[in-house]
Amino acid sequence: ISVDAQKMLSSNENNKKNDKTLRPLFPKQAAECSYVSCYCEENVWKLCQDASSRVPEEMDRCFVVFISNTCRTVPLWKQRAGREDDRLVIWDYHVIFLYSWDAKTCLVYDLDSELPFPTFFHKYVTETFRTDQVLKSDFHRFFRVVPAKQFLQHFASDRRHMKRPDGSWIKPPPPYPAISTSSSSHNLDEYINMDIGTGPGQVFTLTEFVKRFYKIDK
Repeated sequence: ISVDAQKMLSSNENNKKNDKTLRPLFPKQAAECSYVSCYCEENVWKLCQDASSRVPEEMDRCFVVFISNTCRTVPLWKQRAGREDDRLVIWDYHVIFLYSWDAKTCLVYDLDSELPFPTFFHKYVTETFRTDQVLKSDFHRFFRVVPAKQFLQHFASDRRHMKRPDGSWIKPPPPYPAISTSSSSHNLDEYINMDIGTGPGQVFTLTEFVKRFYKIDK
């Protein structure tokens, strides 16, 4: 966890009688969380499950964010899978967890990032997304923001996207059963799709996304 975030969380933990305190959603270090490489959507689902069981009263402030575009080419920096100094990776999609505590404070939890766990929103955006202005349109990032409670209740994946035509795994799957609901065994594509006005949650451009979760005092 970042030093600044740790100070804020520690300070607020000393005042547990105040219902409006920023609470540490995940006391674990990132390395202690459920994590399987290349299954970011399930890693985040597990974060939602953990938060829901530990601090259910905070779930209305939590969001899941899918990052992708029509071309399925989204550049993200500071990713652990990156090989160069800037740790740049071009994913087909990526998923992160947000804790939007109030209009001015938002924390980002990204288990694939080299940044602290969590990182304040503005720092994460600046170092991970940078800007779309210098990128070709095929690489512009779009963001599907879904309330965490909704995601936890409705998301499903049978992991078909991680299988080759012969049925073998591209990457080994998580050790627990595939996530399903009473109404669906697989709806991952609905979340990765960035068509505005369709699917769960709401789709934002990078500029809109920043304005949604980072308020600047005037």
